[in-house]
Amino acid sequence: MKSLSLLFTVFFPLLLSCNNNIANAVIKLPRNATIPAVVVFGDSVVDTGMNNYIITIAKCNFPPYGQDFLGGKPTGRFSNGKVPADFLAEELGIKSYLPPYLDPSLQDEDFLTGVNFASSAAGFDPLTSEISSVFSLTDQLELFKEYIAKLKKIAGDERTSYIIRESLIAVVIGNNDFLINYFMTPLRRLQYDVPSYTELLMSYFSTFLQELYRLGARRIGIFGLPPLGCLPLERTLRGGLGRNCFEEYNENAQFFNNRLSDEVASHKSQFPDATITYANVYNTFLDIIQTPQKYGFKIADRGCCGTGTIELAVICTYACSNVEDYVFWDGAHPTEKAYGIIVRRVLDEYINYFICGKSSC
Repeated sequence: MKSLSLLFTVFFPLLLSCNNNIANAVIKLPRNATIPAVVVFGDSVVDTGMNNYIITIAKCNFPPYGQDFLGGKPTGRFSNGKVPADFLAEELGIKSYLPPYLDPSLQDEDFLTGVNFASSAAGFDPLTSEISSVFSLTDQLELFKEYIAKLKKIAGDERTSYIIRESLIAVVIGNNDFLINYFMTPLRRLQYDVPSYTELLMSYFSTFLQELYRLGARRIGIFGLPPLGCLPLERTLRGGLGRNCFEEYNENAQFFNNRLSDEVASHKSQFPDATITYANVYNTFLDIIQTPQKYGFKIADRGCCGTGTIELAVICTYACSNVEDYVFWDGAHPTEKAYGIIVRRVLDEYINYFICGKSSC
């Protein structure tokens, strides 16, 4: 095992360099900084196929999903092509796609450069995941522990510690706590108003973050919520005859984001050797929706799937012929083009924070 660990210590940086050249990263890392892998926790915004391996309605491994992914392959990604998990890995020069951890075809090199634990319909609140029978954040952490054990067998303890410590750990979750749980089922609404429910979510987040740290993660990016009231489905259900953005949901998302940002800041002093960063996606996302032409889009109030008003998952059975014109793919998820713009904006703004915890490294 020591000789294997030495082998990876010598050759792993070379492998990483090869991956950088293949993926043609556009994000320039700070001098002397490396990110050996990307690991993702979250929901359908970043799920790359985890739900294919469980019994749940929250899946999309069928056409027209994936119509622009590897020649039209539906993989469980809630879009026409790549999702943010893929773009994070690609833009950082690691690999073109981030595979789901449960993919049985994964090879050793796939584990070395990161995997995805995100499960569509999951949330910070365990009840959110129970509603759709998907992997909760606790479940995702348990799978992460399995992943660490596999890495140790592949690369040894020392190299594994390096990978977990230096990798970007992205956490993209929270939409469903409101859209599937709080606003769609009565249990939490009977117990909490939005501020107190947000506090409950913060308690789950804090526990999750502490466990991530205990397992060796040191570069952790926490992504905020988008303008939930502007999703095509919510416009249809709650935006009136004009299908306007439902401002109450947008205000709730902003309230949650502000509280999440504060919670992240409070943990920075608790974990001084870690870079824990809150990444705001709300503003960029809203700007794309309000001024789509600026970003090369024509339609921002409907999805490409079906009528574009409510279609999602199993009721998304056909798609438009001009997906490049659309910000949204279905009733709740952006197109590959929109996701790519958002991820690049986030990395441009936050890459130094992810690496060294400040604007300039």
